[in-house]
Amino acid sequence: MTATHTDQDFSLRLRKETGRAHRSAEGAGYLASLTAGELDREGYALLVAQHYFIYEVLESAAEAMRADPVAAPFAARELTRLPELAADLAFLLGPDWRDRIEATPGTRDYTARMTATCFDDPAAFVAHHYTRYLGDLSGGFYIGDAIRAGYDLDVDGVRFYRFDALGDPGEFKTRYRALLDAAPWDRAVQDRLIDEVLIAYDLNNRVFADLHRLTSS
Repeated sequence: MTATHTDQDFSLRLRKETGRAHRSAEGAGYLASLTAGELDREGYALLVAQHYFIYEVLESAAEAMRADPVAAPFAARELTRLPELAADLAFLLGPDWRDRIEATPGTRDYTARMTATCFDDPAAFVAHHYTRYLGDLSGGFYIGDAIRAGYDLDVDGVRFYRFDALGDPGEFKTRYRALLDAAPWDRAVQDRLIDEVLIAYDLNNRVFADLHRLTSS
């Protein structure tokens, strides 16, 4: 692949062409109920469990990509969420939390897609990495604050939303977007990465739809 120069930075193009899908994910019914404090803690723990399954695959892929010259710089270890998710589940569900969580059908589809694409395709890995972590560092902070307030939590139970080792989130996002702009992807690979981000948003919506059904019945 060779680098190409266009009249628009790739990070900006990526943001523009996936913006509608991102807003759709933010408007999920489950998330609205969660951030309004309308669910019980078990209803919140359902989301934490799905995150655990998703990040278990994504962060395994990050380890597999550490030898790749293009993908490796994106996979900052300071982003790692799996230990925080495990701690949150232990707090919310108890020491037997591993026996009490189950992936929803949407989560199984999501993790299957990442397993099929993220371990040997740097662009697909970055697409899923971008979708998750840039979201965590943007709207994720609002979600975390709403959960703390709505469910009377301080640190325990919401460690997933804390990035203490990362430094300034805004500066990190700026560096991340600079990596996107500098990556040596031609237009075809950029298009494929955008398509994969759209797939990731759709899969994320399916997870939220599952959670909405589970908490609305």
